[in-house]
Amino acid sequence: MANKLRFDGKVVVITGAGAGLGKAYALLFASRGAKVVINDLGGGRHGDGSNTKVADTVVSEIKQSGGEAVANYDNVLEGEKIVQTAINTYGRIDILVNNAGILRDKTFARMSESDWDVIHNVHVKGSMKTTQAAWPYFRKQKYGKIIFTSSNSGLYGNFGQANYSSAKMALIGLANTLAIEGQSSGIYTNVIVPTAGSRLTEDIVPPDFFNELKPELIAPIVLWLCHEDCSENGSIIESALGWAGKCHLIRSNGCILRSNKNELINPEAVQDNWGKIIDMTNAKHYESIVDVSGELMNVIESFSNKKQYDHVIKDTYSNRDVILYALSVGATVENSCDYPYLYENHENFSVLPTFYIIYGAWGAISSNMLTNSLPNRQINLAGVVHGEQYFKVLKNIPTEATVETRFHIQATLDKGKNAMIIIKHETFDTNNGDKITEGQLVGVVIGAGGFGGPKNSQYEIPIVPLPKRKPDISITQSTSYDQAALYRLGSHDFNPLHIDPNISQMGGYEKPILHGLCSLGFSTRHVLNTFADGDSQLFDSMKVRFSKPVTPGNTLRTDMWREGNRIHFETVILETGIQVITGAYIDLKEVKYRLPNSRL
Repeated sequence: MANKLRFDGKVVVITGAGAGLGKAYALLFASRGAKVVINDLGGGRHGDGSNTKVADTVVSEIKQSGGEAVANYDNVLEGEKIVQTAINTYGRIDILVNNAGILRDKTFARMSESDWDVIHNVHVKGSMKTTQAAWPYFRKQKYGKIIFTSSNSGLYGNFGQANYSSAKMALIGLANTLAIEGQSSGIYTNVIVPTAGSRLTEDIVPPDFFNELKPELIAPIVLWLCHEDCSENGSIIESALGWAGKCHLIRSNGCILRSNKNELINPEAVQDNWGKIIDMTNAKHYESIVDVSGELMNVIESFSNKKQYDHVIKDTYSNRDVILYALSVGATVENSCDYPYLYENHENFSVLPTFYIIYGAWGAISSNMLTNSLPNRQINLAGVVHGEQYFKVLKNIPTEATVETRFHIQATLDKGKNAMIIIKHETFDTNNGDKITEGQLVGVVIGAGGFGGPKNSQYEIPIVPLPKRKPDISITQSTSYDQAALYRLGSHDFNPLHIDPNISQMGGYEKPILHGLCSLGFSTRHVLNTFADGDSQLFDSMKVRFSKPVTPGNTLRTDMWREGNRIHFETVILETGIQVITGAYIDLKEVKYRLPNSRL
């Protein structure tokens, strides 16, 4: 059991805290040491009337239990007054729970403009006004937790609630944007979708069911989202009856309806492809609008019939190849999570996703792309290192296929002493034309800088800093002295730097070094085995930086931090403490396995 979560020194503002969910939140926050501002106008569920006794009663109950609280009776449309109560009384605000709400249920045909406006004023504008008042304090102190309250009616719709459901969905859009705008200032915004008994639902659901919908079963979820140890941001959490789960939008892979950018489409083309458009098989969740824009840019690229690539390679691989690759990055039959990578008759036989990254390195080494990118420089392969790698899986990876990988040099940068070459690589299934993966390889050419080229590029994908806490978990595994020799066979990467002592010494290394992608294969397995129960289909994307080389025989330690579906990790040589992979993360489609008795 984790340590008891406390909120000592924290000031919490809760709107609509006089009853139901708001009261449950207030009592639990206060019992854990928080100072609480109890806001409630004291009106009915339709927004009529007012009564200061509602908020006062909750304040009195908290004080009788030894807690600290103060009442506020302002309308949420005057959010600045609510927040000012916290500042005047306690000198700060750390947490804001936007909980106030009313109902005006009517069918859309009978709904008046006032029925619409009053709901949106309380739920949307009221939440916005109160949050806007708290925002400057959060930014100044570089800390703040915000909760918006949505509803199943917003997510799924509900008869007679066009005004209410649209307002509740609007709050999700507001929360999405504030999660982005506030993150750099330490402000985390999340949405709770509660199903709980309250004055809004007391005569709407059957009495027996109403009695089971206890607000006290929702409050602990909200408290965790508001705790300083919780790094969740921009999430929608649905909860009821002691159950909680995360919700998000997904999108089908869709279908391109024209063959080039000069062609228009007609309704018949839509009709003919409608099955593909609405096919939710392999549907994806996008973490940001940047990811969506990237997909659209890929559509634009696909329109060109004259698209030129700097290099193209083709390969046919079989079960034997993917098994050999898995063995070359430390997979073992002793680990049950590795077993599906090693036995072709296993019911879940699959490909370790990083198998497809080898095409990026293979193409870069086997072509003259690097030479052509720096025509006035003599490039020695022993002086070229794999600096960074981005990689994303777009389709389920087949266990056998003939594939084509296309390469395009996006930028050649002058980093002073060294040159940096950014190469995009995309791998397609030649059988059906589907793009399976895409990635970006950053090659660093040692000593080739100073040619007067640009220092930066729009194509650079940034490294993400690690969380500032101890790792949530670490996995240790030794490499063998023959690891590089084995990986050469499993990866097609026959760079002599990794096998020939004479070549490695020319590159400045005492001994042949292990391929950076081999170390990455070890760490990727560790992440998938820990947070995806070895399910390779949960892998979405990754970004890593290779910092230092590994010598075959070294022991690797993968330190991991979970933040939502993103697993940050760093790989360290156990014997020396040297960091070899830094600023790394893997995004999972979902976390399938959670460690017992841990904060994960």
